[in-house]
Amino acid sequence: MSASNHASAFVLPATDADGRKNLVGLSREELEAEMLSVGLEKFRARQLWHWIYHRGSTDFSEMTTLAKPVREKLADAYIVARPTVVTDLKSADGTRKWLLRMPDGQEVESVHIPEEDRGTLCVSSQVGCTLTCRFCHTGTQRLVRNLDASEIVAQVMLARDMLGEWPAPPDGRMLSNIVMMGMGEPLFNYDNVAKALKIVMDGDGISISKRRITLSTSGVVPMMERCGEELNVNLAVSLHAVTDELRDIIMPINRKYPLRDLVEACRTYPGLSNARRITFEYVMLKGVNDTPADARALVKLLEGIPAKINLIPFNEWPGAPYERSTARAIQVFGDIVNNAGYASPVRTPRGEDIMAACGQLKSASLRLTAAERAAIANVIAEKDAALAS
Repeated sequence: MSASNHASAFVLPATDADGRKNLVGLSREELEAEMLSVGLEKFRARQLWHWIYHRGSTDFSEMTTLAKPVREKLADAYIVARPTVVTDLKSADGTRKWLLRMPDGQEVESVHIPEEDRGTLCVSSQVGCTLTCRFCHTGTQRLVRNLDASEIVAQVMLARDMLGEWPAPPDGRMLSNIVMMGMGEPLFNYDNVAKALKIVMDGDGISISKRRITLSTSGVVPMMERCGEELNVNLAVSLHAVTDELRDIIMPINRKYPLRDLVEACRTYPGLSNARRITFEYVMLKGVNDTPADARALVKLLEGIPAKINLIPFNEWPGAPYERSTARAIQVFGDIVNNAGYASPVRTPRGEDIMAACGQLKSASLRLTAAERAAIANVIAEKDAALAS
């Protein structure tokens, strides 16, 4: 399915079972229109924005700057929804993974990765994924639907619920950064992702700066320029191979948007500079893409692009067809890239014990049956055929 077709696909019902509309995910203009539609003044939208996105309130009765009749009227017509937490897993390293159930019963995962004085939330954009990246467990699952803006924003809001960060502390936030690196390809759900991120960045609400937001793409070339112009967030590109021959295999989207086109889109990404570099993600697969020759080819491929290269030790999952590169291979690879002038940190795996590490989301079991492996193979074949059409 193309990027343009995704915007209108997999649309959620507009109201809940009681006919009430969710206010989360509405833009300021849409919120004003809702107030007018129920006979309230436009300025009520500004009051609601403060309570919903600055205070984190989900109960209209708590919104005491609104008169009681207004609160009652709002409660009759609207809800401020959160997804249901199905599981809340905590890793030995402090990483937390939440399995979240949306109103229609579909589930996605979000991961919070804490550091000493900050923390990063990994946010999903789709239920399942459009793509079939061979090293990623999410890629073995069918795309069920896009998440709408409310469900993307709600992942951030629920994390702040769980971390006790309403209203936001003036410093030392444990949710300080967002990466659109969870389930799904964000640029195949661009309209909803963009709407959600604009809400998250709004200074009167959640107020996370665009400098602290990174959107990761597998290389949906036609959408990259628009993303840079409209959102101006940090860009991360899942590269993982230095030749079309290999990338066609491990990332079949390369057959549609080959390396030549992808690298050119990176060179012309709006706002790119030495102070604002693109992050290239490179998963280290034993005997596949981890040789010194691959490292030198990577340096040549990215020549002239302000960039940082994240080397990601492969995180295994049930039925995975690859193994992690050896520590020595990763060190040699990283030294070559670093000596060429590119920062090349090795990403420390986080949350492996709860299957929350990069590429492991939506894992369900530790061992697959033959039937399950066959089913995964069928899903991959179907998705590859759809991508090629």
